[in-house]
Amino acid sequence: MSFSIVYLVERFFYRIFQFIYHWYVGGFFWFVRSALNFLEALDRFFALKITLRYLFRPLYQDYTLIGYILGFIFRSGRLIGGGLVYLAVLIVAAGLYAIWAALPVYILYKGFYGK
Repeated sequence: MSFSIVYLVERFFYRIFQFIYHWYVGGFFWFVRSALNFLEALDRFFALKITLRYLFRPLYQDYTLIGYILGFIFRSGRLIGGGLVYLAVLIVAAGLYAIWAALPVYILYKGFYGK
């Protein structure tokens, strides 16, 4: 009889540990993968690495002073805009993960203290 109680207690704590591991570690990696996939899809539009590489090159092969100035201005704007969009995506992903991580604690709190 005592072995079955020990087994049940061990299984209880094992399942709690498995839930916590799956919820927090698995959820974290899911959010990271999703955010990176979304950033890769955005990079097809913004192409920050390529834009940074050609920052000081003239726009549309216009090798005049105006071409160099406009190329730098437009590419700088694209880098700043793309960087802000990337930052916004990362902030939203971090916020969603924070809500995800706080959800079990909130549910337990509501379960114990009611309203």
